[in-house]
Amino acid sequence: LIASKNRVNAELLDRLLADEFYRAPPPKTAGREQYGREFVNQLVASGLPVEELIATAAALTPAAVAVGIERFAPGRVDEIVASGGGVHNRAIMAYLAAFLPGVRIRTSDEFGIDADAKEAIAFAVLAYETWNRRPSNLPAATGARRPVILGKVSYA
Repeated sequence: LIASKNRVNAELLDRLLADEFYRAPPPKTAGREQYGREFVNQLVASGLPVEELIATAAALTPAAVAVGIERFAPGRVDEIVASGGGVHNRAIMAYLAAFLPGVRIRTSDEFGIDADAKEAIAFAVLAYETWNRRPSNLPAATGARRPVILGKVSYA
């Protein structure tokens, strides 16, 4: 609600999108190391009103998706499928539509895959690969030196 009722600070959003992470080609991954406490502290240090920071932070992921598609998707993208908790956030979905004009945005629910089950499905796939003793990491995304079997099967 706060994000949809406040303005996105375009200057801050552009500065955030200038980060090398968004210029790196996929596959890639990010976590608290990039977007944890230190990231939030940098936002707060900007001195912008909290409501504007929330709106800008909410716009960051949809803007990054749009930038990634523009930079790395060959040809025209007519449709994307969104999943995860963000599909329930009206502001995020509205930003996504605004940043991707002419692109049809669908949710995984439309294909029979509950958008809220994204993480559970991903862990089930990882568990299946571990059970079958197959590596399931992506060294190009994680920076790992080699493919490895993730997790451990325990009978205790």
